[in-house]
Amino acid sequence: MELWIPITIAAAFLQNLRSAAQKHLKSVMGTTGATFVRFGFGLPFAFVYLWFLHVGAGYRIPAINPTFLFCVFIGAFAQISATFLLIYLFSYRNFAVGTAYSRTEPAQAAVFALIFLGERLTAGAIAAIVISVFGVMLISVAHMQMTWRNLVGSLFARNSLIGLASGTLFGVSAVSYRSASLALEGPNFMMQAAMVLVFTLSIQTIAMGGWMAWRDRAEIGRIAKAWKVALFTGFVGATASFGWFMAMTLQQAAVVKALAQVEMLFTFAASVFFFKEKINRIETAGCILIVAGILVLVLLG
Repeated sequence: MELWIPITIAAAFLQNLRSAAQKHLKSVMGTTGATFVRFGFGLPFAFVYLWFLHVGAGYRIPAINPTFLFCVFIGAFAQISATFLLIYLFSYRNFAVGTAYSRTEPAQAAVFALIFLGERLTAGAIAAIVISVFGVMLISVAHMQMTWRNLVGSLFARNSLIGLASGTLFGVSAVSYRSASLALEGPNFMMQAAMVLVFTLSIQTIAMGGWMAWRDRAEIGRIAKAWKVALFTGFVGATASFGWFMAMTLQQAAVVKALAQVEMLFTFAASVFFFKEKINRIETAGCILIVAGILVLVLLG
């Protein structure tokens, strides 16, 4: 098994935990605060990972170059915007369709990688992306009344456009992070990923911290009151991002994000086994498609 596969699965599991924590935080603070927590409380852990690799493992710190800095800035701000839009979707009464469109990230990442990096996917990888994306979108609309009128009408709904924009920005950030990591040219994928993580979270923390200090100081107080959950969110978020960056250094961003759809399976496993919730036939079909997409990706992609 190629190393990027278990790394991606572990990152998807941790991201599932981070998403659950962020949803909880959204109930006690605004969208800005819930978005900031992921970055600001994750930054100390990013420095710990970099320190361990440099001092503990003895890997040299790679030289910074303009291409790296440019790609990190693009990725950092694209991810801030994508995360903000995704969390904002939760405030909609019917956010399912918007969330489904945000899950088109792997397909959009493939397009951006082709345009900006000239990276081409195999037929197997393309098939895997299409299958898994369709499966995730099925799950997201599983509790809607499934009529052609609803599906067609939802294409131009405000929450659908927000979700699509979120997926676009996540796709841009994924390709940017891969480009930034590859621009460092060594010493190895772990140190390259750690450098991307530290610079990314530093930029995001400064940008969002400055914004809150200027426009929404009350949000800082709400974050401070929820510091325990915020710290957990930062830890799992930073660790998940470290995993994403390592995987995307080893493999194309679109392929990594396609396998990352396994996160939905973790979500359903928790729903069924821990919360004793029942899933309907459409959700079951979506899960089967995700598994099929992952199998196609691993075997043929």
